[in-house]
Amino acid sequence: MQTPTQKKKVLFIDRDGTLIIEPPIDFQVDSLEKLEFYPGVFRGLGKVASQLDFELVMVTNQDGLGTDSFPEADFWPAQNKMTEAFANEGITFNNIIIDKTFPEDNAPTRKPGTALLEPYFSDEYDLANSYVIGDRWTDVELAKNLNAKAIFIQADQPESEDQNDLKKQIALRTTSWEQVFEFLRLSERTAIVERNTLETQIRIELDLDGNSQGKINTGLGFFDHMLEQILKHSGINLSILTVADLDVDEHHCIEDTGIALGEAFKKALGDKLGIERYGFCLPMDDCLAQVALDFGGRNELVWEADFNREMIGDVPTEMFAHFFKSFSNGALCNLNIKAEGNNEHHKIEGIFKAFARAIRMAIKRDVNNLQLPSTKGML
Repeated sequence: MQTPTQKKKVLFIDRDGTLIIEPPIDFQVDSLEKLEFYPGVFRGLGKVASQLDFELVMVTNQDGLGTDSFPEADFWPAQNKMTEAFANEGITFNNIIIDKTFPEDNAPTRKPGTALLEPYFSDEYDLANSYVIGDRWTDVELAKNLNAKAIFIQADQPESEDQNDLKKQIALRTTSWEQVFEFLRLSERTAIVERNTLETQIRIELDLDGNSQGKINTGLGFFDHMLEQILKHSGINLSILTVADLDVDEHHCIEDTGIALGEAFKKALGDKLGIERYGFCLPMDDCLAQVALDFGGRNELVWEADFNREMIGDVPTEMFAHFFKSFSNGALCNLNIKAEGNNEHHKIEGIFKAFARAIRMAIKRDVNNLQLPSTKGML
């Protein structure tokens, strides 16, 4: 239920091609015979309506509705039958917004125009966390104009260079209403953390549900190589830019990056509902690295890894434990790290890979069991 302090979130949902099938010849649902529902829409949207906290607003362009080319008497029987069918499944639209103009009219009321949506620009609504769901690029453009995000209901829509600037507006591409529900239920787990001191300037962008995309640049080649293991083997999207006083030494760069990275994980994990929480050991040639992790809300590091070299690449070996301690402090997590072997490079790389796999396990969520993994009721 909404509370007085919460802003309302909205799903602005296209009609033809999204809720119902759009006839391929004349693109008009102007008879009951043409009314065909999008596969899975009742199940998926029904779950959204019953389990999630969004207002549902149908937004549709109906070219020339009310003119001789599209009489209203042809439109309303199918429209009313459609809304009745949805209501019978517990799906009620808070508002239905219909623009009746032709495309050549270039009316501000017509999607992607927002003239008919002005009430939603008030402080009552949280448009930044609202979505436009539709099957056309005009729906994506509407999301941009609303400062909302888009769910593109057809993954096979043709693209051109004209759409490049709109792609970043798309939070999900899918043809499945079940996936729409799962995406909205789980919500995005992202974070941007900026940490600026007299010694370091750091920016971290994190997406826990990514696909190993990102860029690492700390000014320390071997440190970058280790952080890239996290990016690759955890499956997250991660970008790190660190500018540090390397003319002094490596300490501030590694420590502050660890703190900021931990803070990003803490922020992105949010309420931690449904996460596995715990996470891995792996061999790497002559070495065995073991990393146990718990995103349980308390910081602690147990470190059992000795190195017989002062430096590996451009990183002092004493800083490895310090990095993980800094991460533990920032993320409020327990880390138990052990490594044995003869090759120093393999040992620390094995630790970072095992750490990444532990993260992968611990952040995994079960959409069908969004419970807090704790008997205390909080993490």
